[in-house]
Amino acid sequence: MNINNPVLKGFNPDPSICRVGEDYYIAVSTFEWFPGVQIHHSKDLVNWQLVAHPLQRVSQLDMKGNPNSGGVWAPCLSYSDGKFWLIYTDVKVVDGAWKDCHNYLVTCETVDGDWGEPIKLNSSGFDASLFHDNDGKKYLVNMLWDQRLDQHSFGGIVMQEYSHEEKKLVGKPEVIFKGTDIKLTEAPHLYHIDDYYYLLTAEGGTKFEHAATIARSKKIEGPYEVHPDNPILTSWHDPRNPLQKCGHASIVETHTGEWYLAHLTGRPIHPDQTETIFHQRGYCPLGRETAIQKLEWRDGWPYVVGGKEGSLEVEAPNIPETKFPATYPEVDEFENTKLNINFNTLRIPFTENLGSLTARPNHLRLYGQESLTSTFTQSFVARRWQSLEFEAETAVEFQPNTFQQAAGLVNYYNTENWTALQVTYDEDLGRILELTVCDNFTFSQPLKEKIVIPQEAQYVYLKVNVEQETYTYSYSFNKEDWQTIDVVFESKKLSDDYIRGGGFFTGAFVGMQCQDTSGQNQPADFKYFKYKER
Repeated sequence: MNINNPVLKGFNPDPSICRVGEDYYIAVSTFEWFPGVQIHHSKDLVNWQLVAHPLQRVSQLDMKGNPNSGGVWAPCLSYSDGKFWLIYTDVKVVDGAWKDCHNYLVTCETVDGDWGEPIKLNSSGFDASLFHDNDGKKYLVNMLWDQRLDQHSFGGIVMQEYSHEEKKLVGKPEVIFKGTDIKLTEAPHLYHIDDYYYLLTAEGGTKFEHAATIARSKKIEGPYEVHPDNPILTSWHDPRNPLQKCGHASIVETHTGEWYLAHLTGRPIHPDQTETIFHQRGYCPLGRETAIQKLEWRDGWPYVVGGKEGSLEVEAPNIPETKFPATYPEVDEFENTKLNINFNTLRIPFTENLGSLTARPNHLRLYGQESLTSTFTQSFVARRWQSLEFEAETAVEFQPNTFQQAAGLVNYYNTENWTALQVTYDEDLGRILELTVCDNFTFSQPLKEKIVIPQEAQYVYLKVNVEQETYTYSYSFNKEDWQTIDVVFESKKLSDDYIRGGGFFTGAFVGMQCQDTSGQNQPADFKYFKYKER
């Protein structure tokens, strides 16, 4: 049996892997998407199932107004003293000399239970991680952000003891590792294995130069000696490797005594040779995903089996296979009173302010809120692209009375990069379908002629068809006769690698949205949502 990478497809980055007995969990970053943090469960490291979003309340995660790719960075999931511990960073500023970010701790006895209220730990840097030592002591490690213009902004890895009794950090924070010449040292995880403390970090940035560095010391405070063949994981040297951007990792020992490394990766679509050298390796619309590699130990050091660039197929541990049922129906007809676990909202939770699953049975009602360019109150329910071969479809009943109201199907990267096929209003024509494009904050409406919606049409059916490097929209007024819109969009424009400015870390989403900039909060009713991979 093999592990087929990536194991977590489509925008599941910064994996923190944790074993509890014979169960395995991976927590990943969610950035500005709500609820915060995704936790996946496995029994065999081969088959994974999304089981929990621990940050469900604004009291745990207040992201209203957070910038694109702010919010939850690099959670750390661990298990000790009979409960789960989750560390997460909420990043408020991503541009400029400062990184305003806050590190929190929540705990829960079960991974899918009601996680408690957060304890604020510090704000000195991101990618915080909690280490439980064999003697019962606990330590927080995080990268140290240095805003001084004459210093490197990545100031090293800082460590401070955490007192569970006092619910706070105690003692003085100390820098224990300055990193290597790869630079950009972040994402620390500490492990105590045999006679050594091992410090695993990410270096090289989050793009194609990404890497994982490991160092060891007999003392927790250091000094740390770097792996003799560092980095232990990177694909920078192999531009043809199908797994790119390999880095940001965590390690686990199985209950069968085998060692594995979970890491971030990206799978580029074919590069455009006319682009600049930075983009030669292509674009990753599915965002940064999670893969798993096997480790072997030599002379007290871990090595990635099969090569440090990472492999698509990896020998699975000696554990019987356990498969899970699908976590979502191919067609969600909104029969439940809670959103499907695969759905997310932007920055704020799905409350009665945004919509309802009970106001109209078997429908998702969304109340018109702010536009797709807002970082505050969007009425937008969406799910990840997890394949580059899929079809998404919905049906919306919407009665706009002004051009400021719109509802429909959206493919989205961030507030500056999206496309939307929406039911809206024209003073002369009545209800129409409009196609709107936001391309690095440049707006266009490429339809040459307005699509008038027949008065007798109750629902307007909307569909997107994604075929690797391109996607197209289509519509129907009876669900039988479909018309494809003659505008072809490039998938690459919904990727980290395309958007302007850099420093963005999410992936493409598809979903249902309703906006009303008149302030009337006009509702739209969605009858179903279909997501089918080919």
